Amino acid sequence: MNLPRGFRYAATYAGIRKVVKSDLALIVSDTPAAAAAVFTRNRVVAAPVTLARKNLKASRGTACAILVNAGNANCATRTGDKVALETVRAAAKALGVKPEQVLPASTGVIGVEMDASKIVETLPKLVARLDAACFDAAAAAIMTTDTVPKTAFAEIKSGRKVAFVAGMTKGSGMIQPNMATTLGFVVTDAAVSPAVLRSALKRAIGHSYNRVSVDGDTSTNDMVAVLANGASGVKPPAKAFEAALTSVLESLARQIARDGEGASKLVTIDVEGAANERAAEKIARSIANSPLVKTAIAGSDPNWGRIICAAGYSGAAFDSRKVDIDMQGIPVCRGGLAADFFEDVLKAKLDEKDCHIRFALRGSGRGRARFWTCDFTYDYIRINASYRT
Repeated sequence: MNLPRGFRYAATYAGIRKVVKSDLALIVSDTPAAAAAVFTRNRVVAAPVTLARKNLKASRGTACAILVNAGNANCATRTGDKVALETVRAAAKALGVKPEQVLPASTGVIGVEMDASKIVETLPKLVARLDAACFDAAAAAIMTTDTVPKTAFAEIKSGRKVAFVAGMTKGSGMIQPNMATTLGFVVTDAAVSPAVLRSALKRAIGHSYNRVSVDGDTSTNDMVAVLANGASGVKPPAKAFEAALTSVLESLARQIARDGEGASKLVTIDVEGAANERAAEKIARSIANSPLVKTAIAGSDPNWGRIICAAGYSGAAFDSRKVDIDMQGIPVCRGGLAADFFEDVLKAKLDEKDCHIRFALRGSGRGRARFWTCDFTYDYIRINASYRT
């Protein structure tokens, strides 16, 4: 694992969680970095999202730090804006940077007042712990119902020089990013302008976080941010940087789906032959979000009727007589009708940890989309029925 140069990380327990484990993390660039971010499209927006947007605009796309807490969303509260501003100002003072160069992020329970003093009083200890080797500690600190930390890495080669890209994310439930409860943070020592960063992030998100769903819920706190400090001296072509960024974000998105609350299987859905990419994405998303499809996968039931049904109400136009469906590489539907297959054989294949669904439309359509989701098990209900308690 090669981490980008010029970044340091820290994590500690600030008393925000009910259980004693790290709940506060800090990501710092040693020099001001180009910055870009995408945020939730939920109409109910958490205070840190509002302030992060404002700070990015005020700094003209630069940032020095990301301050993240877990255990409290700081959303739908009386003091949310005040808490976000107070903690950002305290972090900026501790780091010796401008407040608008600090991006705040929060995850956790909505509607519970947050005590800013817990973060403010912990910041000196957090700053003192900053170290380039604490990347994994920061990734663990931002988790909520996640069972494992989620990280991904890539390299961009330019002659004899190499720039590194590293990402961390959290997310297990309330997942259907509309832009990313998920938070994602990517750092790179490549030299990339804010404009190129924004453009690359927007496209990369479209093929990663915007194509993952656990339960169809979009959080109030969703945020994916990228910092590029140029410490490597490598200024990669825009396409090369975007490819590396997309690779990291796709890996993180898959990890979110695999670690979905109560999930036992990662489901990859490929749609081919739609009228255009947007139509293909609609079909894939509809299949991914269908509780009936997801429960069938949980039970290893090759019920392809649920798949074609979900595609039919996706809003995308297609002729059902031209539909072919494969599950685990086995044809189950041809021309909109049942195909002959050995159910016991397919059921055994559906017991595997990775499930693949191919939905193809015959004809000249070139629209394609890949989407990731997971199955629904009894544990999803158990986890979410007791989330606050």
